[in-house]
Amino acid sequence: MGLQHLPEELLTLLEQWPCREQQLRQLSAVLSPKLPSPHAVVVHGPHATGKTGIVRSHLANSKLKHAFIDCRECVTGRHLLERTVAVVHNAVTGDANSLNDRCENVSALVVNLQRLLDGRGKFALVLDGVDKQREPSPTLLPALARLGEVIPDLTVVLIVQYPPPRFLHQTGIPHTYFSPYTRNQSIHILSQNAPDIFIEPPPADLEYDEDVHQEDKAWLWPRFCAAVWDSLAQNAARDLLAFREVCHKLWRPFVAPIIRGDFGTRDFSRLLVAQRRLFQDESVLLDSVVPAVALPSNVRREGHELPYYAKWLLVAAYLASFNPGKLDALYFMKTTERKRRKKGGGTARSGGGRPSQNRKMPRHLMAASAFTLDRLMSILHAILPHDLRTTIDMYTQIATLTSLKLLVRGGGIGSSDPSEPGGKWRVGPAVSWDYTQALARSLDFTLIDYLAE
Repeated sequence: MGLQHLPEELLTLLEQWPCREQQLRQLSAVLSPKLPSPHAVVVHGPHATGKTGIVRSHLANSKLKHAFIDCRECVTGRHLLERTVAVVHNAVTGDANSLNDRCENVSALVVNLQRLLDGRGKFALVLDGVDKQREPSPTLLPALARLGEVIPDLTVVLIVQYPPPRFLHQTGIPHTYFSPYTRNQSIHILSQNAPDIFIEPPPADLEYDEDVHQEDKAWLWPRFCAAVWDSLAQNAARDLLAFREVCHKLWRPFVAPIIRGDFGTRDFSRLLVAQRRLFQDESVLLDSVVPAVALPSNVRREGHELPYYAKWLLVAAYLASFNPGKLDALYFMKTTERKRRKKGGGTARSGGGRPSQNRKMPRHLMAASAFTLDRLMSILHAILPHDLRTTIDMYTQIATLTSLKLLVRGGGIGSSDPSEPGGKWRVGPAVSWDYTQALARSLDFTLIDYLAE
């Protein structure tokens, strides 16, 4: 079905949210104010794919009564339940004053919602980021998904990132998947708002009016975005937001020769060759409040300039090499509260006595131990500050680190193919304590807190 057959309200939303026609069709079918809706709907997909914005825009455009709860702002499960009652009360009555009714469990939530929604007609309750709850109860999500079964005309919309199979303990719930934007889709979305080439208008004698400027920037900006994607964003920028940020960071330095008059606005090929250094510096992918300091020409940069995830891989490999495997549950399980070291306090003896004859050597001064790739990936997932992007090929990163001798096969014998089963690895001699500590500082990661004594 072509775009000309879409309803007018969907065409309006499609102009606001391009490349999301399929998702808009599905939402309009399950969240229609005139047609029957299921008691629960799951909207899922990676970060920055438009889930929250599209659901909010569709509900506002369809005039369907709804309440929107950002679950990441709720500290506990009880906070979420009471926040839900307050937001529904505000959406139904228009009274912004929060209720003082206590809501300690899901049963109390059902009673409150039945009282508020009785005779109100169709209503949608949107729980955004409900999978990001802190210490959630294992029965909380299935219970919230069943609210529509006991409350008439209520549809619960759950917005999550990566739902596990049967996480609601029931089947038949429609799912709407927001896939990551492809290369062409990302470039098309960014092309909707092209930034200006000239901050100040050119002199009047050049006969360069605003219409020509609009045509030139609409021609140059998509080609520039394609060059950024092919050189940097394809494997490094984690989502559309990161891609847009990188493009806007490099745009001003890229068009600087045009502003100086060295190149014309249509000399893209020559300009790309002249500014190729901009697309070779991966430091633009990392955010920092400290300005980069250029090194003098006679000073050689030590070490390797590694990509973002390769640095995390090396840090995880160092921890796997110098931490005993039996302590992984203590240091890397997020559900375990790790005990901090006691530096001369607690049970340490304060009196005299004979000094200990057994002195423990720091682990980072010992030889690196071998580890399996499964253990390496488990530690990597535990220390990463965000969810790992599914399109990042970690085996390619491991092969690159192997070619640089930063990772070697255990014992130095065998193939270096990371996909070979049963292989063991260890960090190379160049990955010392000082080198890994410098990598950890660049990632804002406290290495000493995860290293066993």
